[in-house]
Amino acid sequence: MTKTAMLALVFDVDGTLADTERTHLAAFNHAFAEEGLPWHWDEALYTELLQISGGKERILHYWRRMRADVVDVTGTGVRETVQRLHDIKTAAYEAMVQDGAVHMRPGVLHLMDEARRRGIGLAIATTTSPVNIAALLRRAIGPDWRLQFSVVADASAASVKKPHPQVYLQVLDKMKLPAAACLAFEDSGNGLRAATAAGIATVVTPTAFTQDHDFSGALRVVADLSRVRVAMLREWHTAASAGVAA
Repeated sequence: MTKTAMLALVFDVDGTLADTERTHLAAFNHAFAEEGLPWHWDEALYTELLQISGGKERILHYWRRMRADVVDVTGTGVRETVQRLHDIKTAAYEAMVQDGAVHMRPGVLHLMDEARRRGIGLAIATTTSPVNIAALLRRAIGPDWRLQFSVVADASAASVKKPHPQVYLQVLDKMKLPAAACLAFEDSGNGLRAATAAGIATVVTPTAFTQDHDFSGALRVVADLSRVRVAMLREWHTAASAGVAA
């Protein structure tokens, strides 16, 4: 059997590159307060809501749960309210990131640097907004962060959220690579299902918010990337290519 070389690493953002969820949670609650809504998400509720991919989708899901009796006569009122809440939340999140509220997870930047030195491409596959990505990586990497990645696929182009594989399929198409030449990094069950549905072997680094998700089918599940090196990834990738279970 011909072995496929590992040519690219594809990273999710929220929870994978950085443990962002508590900051997102604070930003959601800020938006609710700004709009005078009697809503407050605690960590237990937010953990449950993370089963819904996408910030606007999460708000809409909660709205339907809390305001099922409300009839949207025009057909646009709820959508406009959700968009306004999400805009406020996004601005609050960006400000918190700029103030240093979010840090990259252990080992992420080191692994990216090593991969680049060894000629391995880097990509991002996320259904979060471009503003959120830029806020995080501009602070962590610098103003030229975008140059570090061959492809950045985000919510601006991927209209169907994870666990649908759309965003990963977009990355593969733009990189002109087969799924077998890539490894993905995710922190959630939805992310894992999206990557594997696109045919990409996936390493999972759970957070406190996702540690109870079902990670069946992951290539490896590790606490973080602090001890992960390119040589290890190549071994894991070879095993995946050969159909060897993790």
